[in-house]
Formats: sequence, C-alpha cells, structure tokens
Amino acid sequence: MKNTILPSRFLFSNYRLTVLKMTSLENIKNIWKTADAVTFDVDSTVITEEAIDELANFCGKGEEITKLTKRAMQGDMTFQQSLSVRLGIINPSLTQVRQFLNTHQPKFTPGIKDLVSALQARGKEVFLVSGGFRCLITPIAAQLNIPPENIYANRLKFFFTGEYAGFDESQPTSKSGGKGEVVRLIKKEKGFKIVVHVGDGSTDLEASPPADAFIGFGGNVVRENVKSRAEWFVTNFDDLIKCL
Repeated sequence: MKNTILPSRFLFSNYRLTVLKMTSLENIKNIWKTADAVTFDVDSTVITEEAIDELANFCGKGEEITKLTKRAMQGDMTFQQSLSVRLGIINPSLTQVRQFLNTHQPKFTPGIKDLVSALQARGKEVFLVSGGFRCLITPIAAQLNIPPENIYANRLKFFFTGEYAGFDESQPTSKSGGKGEVVRLIKKEKGFKIVVHVGDGSTDLEASPPADAFIGFGGNVVRENVKSRAEWFVTNFDDLIKCL
C-alpha cells in the first residue's frame, strides 16, 4: 500500500480551522462568564420532557403529538403551524389542564437547579423563554426560585365554559423568531449588556443574535441541526457550572 503524503497547505488549512474553532469556543466561554443574564428554553432543556407531549398523553392524544413535535423541533414546519395543529388535536379544556397540573410533577434535568442557583449567586438574572405554556411553566419557575415576571411563554385561552379557545397569538413566543424578540426586549427593558441563551431546539438557534451567545444543550435529546450549528454544545449542565 502506498503512503499518502498530504500537501502542507492542506495540513495548514486544517490546523487553522482547528485554531479558529478553539478561539470561537473560548470567546463564548468568556461571554458566558461575564453575562448579565441567561435565558433558558424549558422543554428538553430545563426539564427532561416536552410538556405539550405530556399534556397530550394526559388528554389521550400522545402518539399524534409526539410525531408533530419531532418535526417541529427539526425545523420541518414553522413554529406557528406546529403549535396551532398540535393544540387543535389536543383541544385541552381548562379542567384537563388543572387536573394535569395537580397530578403531574415536572422532571428536572439533572444539574439545572445547581446551575440556576450558581448563576443567581453570581448576580446573573435567569429567565425562562419557551414556546410552551405559562400555566405549565409557572410551577417549574417556582421550584427554581425564578420570579413569575421572568417567564416568557405562550398563554392558552378558554371560553367561559372552560373549553379550549386557542392561544394568545400576540405573545412573541407564539411565532418563529419569538425567542430572539424576547431577548431583544429583555435587553432593552432591563439594560443588560450581555445575554446568553441555552436551549435544545431550532427555535433556540434563532435567539442568537440578539443573544450574545447561544449554547446548544443535548443532555436530553441531541438535535443534529442544533449540534452542528452551535459553537458550544454541551450535554451536561456541570460543564456550564465549571466555566462560571
């Protein structure tokens, strides 16, 4: 077998690419350390599950919704389309939502409570920014000592009879690009200079910019489009704690 000698320009190109990647990662780690605030996606990031899938299971519509959620997370349809179709299938009543909240305990991703506490101890403000629903996220925020005003999520609407009446389409997170809009709003209203967003899905990628950095999270599920595009991709929150 003949030995293959790679041209020096090829080796230099590879070396340069490696150095650039390392430099980029170091920059993001520095941004992470100096951030004024951190915004977290909720489903499959802060918690191990997709809350809308769990609500669908509770309402007997789980299998149909799981397929749609996977398509939405991979970017195969717009977020508005996905949200509208999924909720139309689930058709949750106010009574069902209340029963779900009374019987279902959120499953926190290992390390998230320690990470949030570490961020808050360093004076960094923490926000939950989700395409999910505020009524499902409020109990999660309470257990993480995150104030209700730091939740940005969608709102379900019900008729006076308690039947499902749609969702509030005026909320930024009800549409594609909404998480970026929330980060922009937070920066403007709070005066933050540096904000980092952490999440697992394609809608999280859209948050940076205006977020100064995006950290992809794959501790619960690895979405290849996120992993390939995130300059910093982690599967364990301990990695983020160590870099504070």
